[in-house]
Amino acid sequence: MLVTGATGTGKTYLACAFAHQACRKGHRAIYRRAARLFSELVLARADGTYARVLAKLARADVLVIDDFAMTPITDNERRDLFEVLDDRHGSRSTIISSQVPPKRFHDYINEPTHADAICDRLIHGAHKLVLKGPSRRDPKEPATK
Repeated sequence: MLVTGATGTGKTYLACAFAHQACRKGHRAIYRRAARLFSELVLARADGTYARVLAKLARADVLVIDDFAMTPITDNERRDLFEVLDDRHGSRSTIISSQVPPKRFHDYINEPTHADAICDRLIHGAHKLVLKGPSRRDPKEPATK
């Protein structure tokens, strides 16, 4: 599932609500902001637990990757993202929330071979939710319109 929209439109809230519902039905879910996920994988590679962390991510019934594409992606992060998505593709659910629309993911990944492979696993067959409207955090704007 891809949940996209402007800041404050409820992307994280909605992604977490889907993960929470999965947990209520007995499934396991993991939530990570993209930056933290990549940091966790760097540390795992350094301390020798990389394969174990990848396996844990692969086993989760639902993986939420929040704030995807907020900062430039490095070569190692590109490779790690591919590994995570490839392990889950076709067998587990992944929810991505991003301010960047899916049509710009290829440009964000910025390396044609990995971009094709990652976008193929992320975009094709995904349910896409585009959230619009004002920020739900802005106290001057009513929460419902």
